Amino acid sequence: MQEIITVETQGQGLYEITRDVAAWLSRAKVETGLLTLFIRHSSASLLIQENADPDVQHDLHAFFGRLVPPSDTPRMAYLRHTNEGPDDMPAHIKAAMMPVSLSVPVAEGRMMLGTWQGIYVFEHRDRPRRREVVAHLQGARS
Repeated sequence: MQEIITVETQGQGLYEITRDVAAWLSRAKVETGLLTLFIRHSSASLLIQENADPDVQHDLHAFFGRLVPPSDTPRMAYLRHTNEGPDDMPAHIKAAMMPVSLSVPVAEGRMMLGTWQGIYVFEHRDRPRRREVVAHLQGARS
């Protein structure tokens, strides 16, 4: 079974989609299996990360912003792909460094995430975007 989960972002940052994925999973009525998530974009990523303290998402965003700054920053002058704005090539670099797909075991109809884990779309572009995450579930129906 497959589903496309649409995520509206408002610019760079982490957007939790755990509830959206769980809601689809409950409708799928599969007891045990493997959930694969894949983002259909080259300038955004997927992460499983702590969802209890919002400072974690803030710090991750700040870290990657310092690691890969905009292309109009002097130390990024070597970049050639700059015609789509100073956030574009850095977004591709960040997406190349982070996962674009995730695998999550499913048991008793639920994702086997840890207590403080959530699933996030990590938006790397400045402007709002509509992102699509493909959810693919392979397993045994109840």
